[in-house]
Amino acid sequence: MKFKKYLILVSALFLSISSMAQDTDAVTFEMLVSKEKLGINERLRVDFKMNKDGDNFVPPDFSGFRVLMGPSQSISSSWINGVRSYSKTYSYTLAPNARGKFRIKQASIDIGGKTYKSLAKNIEVTAAVDKPNGQMTVDDVADESLHLVAEVSKTSPFLNEAITVVYKLYFSANVGISNYRALDNPKYNNFWSQDIPVSRLSAQNGTFKGKPFRYVVLKRVVLYPQKSGELEIEPLSLDVTVDVLTNKRDFFGGRIYSQTNKTVSAGKRAINVKALPTNGKPADFGGAVGSFDFSVTTSKTKLNASESLQAKVEITGKGNLKLFQLPEPNLPSALEVYEPEFDEKVRTTLSGMQGKVSNNYTIVPSFKGKYPIPSISFSYFDPKAEKYKTLSSDEIVIDVIQGPSNGEVANKVGANNKQSVLTAGNTFSFIKTTTNLSAINNPYFFGSTSFYLWLLLPLLLIPIAILLGKKRKAMAGDVVGNKIRRANKLARRYLSAAKKSLGNKESFYVALEKGLHNYLKAKLKIETSEFSKDKITALLREKEVDQTTQNGFINLLKNCEMARYSPFSDVQMQQDYDKASEVISYLDKQL
Repeated sequence: MKFKKYLILVSALFLSISSMAQDTDAVTFEMLVSKEKLGINERLRVDFKMNKDGDNFVPPDFSGFRVLMGPSQSISSSWINGVRSYSKTYSYTLAPNARGKFRIKQASIDIGGKTYKSLAKNIEVTAAVDKPNGQMTVDDVADESLHLVAEVSKTSPFLNEAITVVYKLYFSANVGISNYRALDNPKYNNFWSQDIPVSRLSAQNGTFKGKPFRYVVLKRVVLYPQKSGELEIEPLSLDVTVDVLTNKRDFFGGRIYSQTNKTVSAGKRAINVKALPTNGKPADFGGAVGSFDFSVTTSKTKLNASESLQAKVEITGKGNLKLFQLPEPNLPSALEVYEPEFDEKVRTTLSGMQGKVSNNYTIVPSFKGKYPIPSISFSYFDPKAEKYKTLSSDEIVIDVIQGPSNGEVANKVGANNKQSVLTAGNTFSFIKTTTNLSAINNPYFFGSTSFYLWLLLPLLLIPIAILLGKKRKAMAGDVVGNKIRRANKLARRYLSAAKKSLGNKESFYVALEKGLHNYLKAKLKIETSEFSKDKITALLREKEVDQTTQNGFINLLKNCEMARYSPFSDVQMQQDYDKASEVISYLDKQL
């Protein structure tokens, strides 16, 4: 009996040992999570653990989460009482993107020629939670040590008054910044915006909520509100890589940093934009806000007809220089005025735009006389004084010394130049007249050689007329050739004045520009006041003129403008003349 009990006990022990050996040989692959319910401001750690080494590890897509760190790999191997213990782990640190219920799907790995998959896990993300008391984690330290702030220079500006937004990243002394990237850049709706580049990131000492912090300026932008009322500046959001100082030490006793990622946002800022006052608003106010000076000047006040001068309308100062129109001079109709050339020399700093803008008018008088350019005014709103101001220019008189008089044409040959015939009484009374006189040796026409030549001349002209008719018909059928000849004739007509002025730079380019404009006025039926390079390009494009011809015409106009300020050789003038003839010929065939 005792023997039977002993045998049963030995058998059970053997089966237990055998079962343990089988369990030791079994492969396990599982997913472990730090918590199945967490706040949106918390982090989730996910471990994929196996008891045998494997290959081709494929993690899930972690839908609904952002991978902050991972995969990090750790291996543990040991021998205890002759039994080997082995584990391998792939670890991830995740941050939730939104609240809700999410499912972390299966991961897979190949072990011993077979594919193993982990079980999926359900995770619930709730609203932000308060951290429990106790030892702070790396993420806790980063949360308290990192702040992004948008500093606005003025929260109640006038319409079109400059304000500055400076984005500063504050951090405490026990953390460092390794890297950052923008997650969401503000669009500044209803603002005119200009970024001020930050050339170098340098840390400076400061305070945040009464505590000492360091900060770096990451972004600077100047804004001009384009709408009155309450406007909103969208937040700037960043993903920042933070190095947090821990209590751990390395082999040499140095403190060890632990790295984590944190999302920070500057938050929305509300701006209350005040409308410009209507009381005292000038009739000619064009939207200028700031502090400005205004002037109207000319390159010369005395010249001859057909010569050109430059009139400049210029505004200098500090304000919204790019956001308003310059006033236009009211010039006499006897002065031919071309489309103004806009010049802008404006730089934008943290205090706003400053510099100057101007319109340069080319004026060509046609008749001699004195022509006044009346005084013109410019009005703007001064936000510091909170009132409108008006500046006026002086009247300028243009004295055209030489040239034809307006409405008169010089006529050198007229009735006053005829010499009267005087009769001298009976001076020629001795001459006797008779009706029977004839010339000496006067041959008869009838039957003469001349008579027969005139008689046969129509017959001789018939074949000549036939040949000329055929040639004319051939020329009429040559549509392309006729267009070319007509275009060349038209080009010579419009450029005749320029050709006469070859060698005289100023006269040549004035005549060339005038000829080009007169050609367009004749072909496109538009007024001089409508001329601008953009307008001309648009009209030529509408007429389906090829791009090469368009570019050639516009380049000629640019050369005419540049010639006023740059030296041009005779060779260059001849080339421009030939090019103008060619362009007009091409245009005439296409228009």
